[in-house]
Amino acid sequence: MYKVKLMNKIADVGLKQLDDQYHYGEDENQEDAILLRSASLHEYDFPASLKAIARAGAGVNNIPVEKCSEKGIVVFNTPGANANAVKELVLCALFLSSRKIVESIRWVDTLKDDENVAKTAEKGKSQFVGPEIEGKKLGVIGLGAIGVNVANAAVKLGMDVYGYDPFIGVNAAWALSKHVHQAKNVEDIYKECDYITIHVPSNKDTKGMINKDAFALMKDGVRLLNFARGDLVNSDDLLASIDEGKVERYITDFAQVEYIGKEHIVVLPHLGASTPESEDNCAKMAVKELKDFLENGNITNSVNFPAVNQPRESKVRLCITNRNVPNILALISKLFADHSLNIENMVNRSKGDYAYTLIDTNDDVRQDIIERIEAAKGIINVRVIK
Repeated sequence: MYKVKLMNKIADVGLKQLDDQYHYGEDENQEDAILLRSASLHEYDFPASLKAIARAGAGVNNIPVEKCSEKGIVVFNTPGANANAVKELVLCALFLSSRKIVESIRWVDTLKDDENVAKTAEKGKSQFVGPEIEGKKLGVIGLGAIGVNVANAAVKLGMDVYGYDPFIGVNAAWALSKHVHQAKNVEDIYKECDYITIHVPSNKDTKGMINKDAFALMKDGVRLLNFARGDLVNSDDLLASIDEGKVERYITDFAQVEYIGKEHIVVLPHLGASTPESEDNCAKMAVKELKDFLENGNITNSVNFPAVNQPRESKVRLCITNRNVPNILALISKLFADHSLNIENMVNRSKGDYAYTLIDTNDDVRQDIIERIEAAKGIINVRVIK
């Protein structure tokens, strides 16, 4: 029986995939796995029983990933599950950034006591004039699932689209429209584009990447969209660039106190993935990942351990997490040989400082052998699935 702790409300369509092998709920303790959306785990005391965490969403800033890696806890996310929802909101933001729609609505709301509201509205509309997006240059920084969807949609809207991503994946490259121009470096995006939208993760290399140096390269009157992470943009530099007339509009899905009520800034309350379809997709994917890991040891869409997928064809499966150091496999193989245990299948993959191994056998692996593997230098944990 597996115990799954829910840290947030998870869509029923996902939870229905958990069969009689599972107990789940907010009150579970000594859990095998955690399912969550936005709840923070940075102060959470992980029980020794915890094997995996799955976030129904793409970003994992609310999860202490390195702490999890050190404990052999596999962290999953759901890349692409909310891509269409975010794409649609980014398209909305493109129009909001051009046509002063939000400002015009707010102004019309002030006319509720005007008996000649139609005439007044008609007379005042000129203050909200804004350009069309067709034919304008859009720069897309980051070509993951969301960035590719945005780029392709913008091409269909008649925009001249430039994409930049030095680490673009094979699937994304295949999905990207042939009409999207490849930018050789991010500086080309800054210099050439009328609109810029950011779709990269937040990490030590990207935090504050949109700063005074980046703004200095941009066109006067540039329109900037941020539906990735708030800390990608240096807020002080942004506000200064708005005051200087460099940035005409900043549309963001991440509220910060210094942005509230500021002219030329539109702040949304993190609506990117807030659709029923997105929540269902994320829940289904997160539960599927957890089930396959708990029941079969397979890893798909982990942010801290490598992808490993091996069909179950033997009686016993060992799932081993370890630091990516030499001689681990040799040690395990020797232990099996010394005890006349036959390895039917073995697959090993590494990701950065960590590695993961699946070993299938039809022999019974005694507890003392498991303990000898666990005691080896570099081994984090060993799990046996029968």
